Amino acid sequence: MLRAYADVARAPFLLLPVVLVAVGAAASAVDGSFDLPRTLFALVGLVAMHVAVNAFNEVSDFDRGIDLETEATPFSGGSKTLPEGRLSPAAGRAVALAGTAVGTGIGIWFLLLVGWKLLPILFLGALATLTYSDLLARAYVGELFAGLGLGTLPVLGTALVQDGDLGPAAWAASVPAFFMTFNLLLLNELPDEAADRRGGRRNLVLGLGRRGAAFLYLSAGVLTPASIALAVAAGWLPPPALWAIAPSLLLAKPASWVVATLRGTGGPVPIPAMGANVIWNLTTNAVLAVSLALTA
Repeated sequence: MLRAYADVARAPFLLLPVVLVAVGAAASAVDGSFDLPRTLFALVGLVAMHVAVNAFNEVSDFDRGIDLETEATPFSGGSKTLPEGRLSPAAGRAVALAGTAVGTGIGIWFLLLVGWKLLPILFLGALATLTYSDLLARAYVGELFAGLGLGTLPVLGTALVQDGDLGPAAWAASVPAFFMTFNLLLLNELPDEAADRRGGRRNLVLGLGRRGAAFLYLSAGVLTPASIALAVAAGWLPPPALWAIAPSLLLAKPASWVVATLRGTGGPVPIPAMGANVIWNLTTNAVLAVSLALTA
């Protein structure tokens, strides 16, 4: 039963909020402020909200029949927890609501602590969590809100709760986080294309087609290291942040598939390419966080 709850929460994906909070805290330290207890509370809140959006998505995809048709991979197709009967939809919703309650409670506490500057971040984060599966992912903006909700906003929010201010390092560090999470979702949607179409989803893969989505993926992949380099050149990030460009070498596998797709010869997305995409995201954020922390 514990395994079923962990699966519906998509536990392996919960490393992402850990590295995002690390980036936000380290960037704030570069800007001049760091508070360990507040960072830990931010981590708990973000993990809880990530659990919530994952569980809401599992329940929604089961109710609409999407996960009854997908072929599960480590990165796409859902966990199959609900279709296999290892957990009921009601239990899945309970996981989602519990995560929402914990995340909302911590968010309100931070709002009282640091003031109204935090409100736009909390509002957009809550919007992404509560409406992603049944609204945003059906309006061609799911990838955009994924990049915000599990990229830009966590970095900015973690930095903001340190002392109520945002410095240039926090803003700059939030940009590559957006592009990487945007790409994380975009590539993982490709294997579920047919099931998503029948289930009523409207994402960029369906809107742009495979070649359009492949071009968009390649563009965001290039913009990730470019945004880090430009931030260092502008003085917003310290020079050691350039080490975070090195993990972009991991994009070789997904990029080779993208190039083949643009040429019209690409087949299904290889599992190693999706794996490299995930490792690229986590490693880039982790290296960026460490480089900023050491600088601070």
